[in-house]
Amino acid sequence: MNTARHRAAPDWDPRAPSVQRDQIAAYDGMRIRCPVAHSDYLHWSIFRHADVLRVIGDHETFSNRVSQHLSVPNGMDPPQHAAFRAIVERHFDATAMATFEPACRRIAHKLAAALPVPGEVELMRDFAHPFALEVQCAFMGWPGWMRDALADWMRENQRATHSGDRAAMRSVAERFDATLRRLFDERRAAGAAAPDDATTRLLRERVDGRALTDEEIVSIVRNWTAGELGTIAAAIGIVARRLAVEPTLQTTLRADRSLLAPAIDEVLRIDPPLIANRRVTTCPVRLGERDIAAGERISVMWAGANRDEAVFDEPDRVRLDRDPADNLLYGAGIHVCPGAPLARLELHAAIEALLERCAVLAPLADRPPHRAGYPAGGWDKVPLQLG
Repeated sequence: MNTARHRAAPDWDPRAPSVQRDQIAAYDGMRIRCPVAHSDYLHWSIFRHADVLRVIGDHETFSNRVSQHLSVPNGMDPPQHAAFRAIVERHFDATAMATFEPACRRIAHKLAAALPVPGEVELMRDFAHPFALEVQCAFMGWPGWMRDALADWMRENQRATHSGDRAAMRSVAERFDATLRRLFDERRAAGAAAPDDATTRLLRERVDGRALTDEEIVSIVRNWTAGELGTIAAAIGIVARRLAVEPTLQTTLRADRSLLAPAIDEVLRIDPPLIANRRVTTCPVRLGERDIAAGERISVMWAGANRDEAVFDEPDRVRLDRDPADNLLYGAGIHVCPGAPLARLELHAAIEALLERCAVLAPLADRPPHRAGYPAGGWDKVPLQLG
């Protein structure tokens, strides 16, 4: 088989309407039909759990340096990765989470209290997106005006990404970076009077005996922000929708809130908010039954691997007795999501606030939800009846 990048025949079209209507079903089908598949859009995509673990664990063969732009620490390989990863992890340790938890829960309860009960809502618009924006600003210590700036950035970035307009994507990124640098300048000008929050603490970080550059700090914050805003909102919609269509699960979690954390992880295993990550091959490699050349892009399809029947019996069923180590919701290995503790805190607070506010979450028969398209996961719209 000739697998040179410019000659590999496509096995599927990730942008086909049939795929975008139901990404999860499409990736299930690919995992069975063609688990290592080539396309013009995603290059090589892998859908099996075992193949994903191999790729994310072999940093010499499958590099994280997939972008032309600096990406800290996501786009770094060992040994450079370790020093920057240590900086990032400090901001999500147990102490940081305990400090932020009260504010996080206040935001969740405030937004839930504003929902009409009884009444109908579009959960993404009325709760999930506002929560993601407000909680991100609170965690970073950003002023109120940043919420509107972030909302605009997310909309423009999503539009540019879906259209594939690289010039628009670059323009959106440059404007966002300029906004962050303005915030950095304000904090530095404040000196000792600057608030002691995540933004200020990042400005004081050092690596290899030197201060972080603005470019490095912007990259870190951009990764945190892009990762949090889109995936947290999507995850809230996914979990709320699942509880609405599975009243037995909803009743179980109302009766025993200690099950909420594992249930959220399990629901998001089934229907993930993050579809894929990327790697690039550093040498020729055989993956599955395919020979892949050096310099090829690999799409690690979490949304396929986390539903692999070889690992997850009855993959569509919510089961709280599964081994959590198998769940790749936050990745695995040295690049496992450093912000996972914050994501789990935010999701727990948001879903608990919804359950406390509403005696019933139910779907609306005349207003079906609408699936998001790649690269987003979950739903664009989640209409619900609140009781």
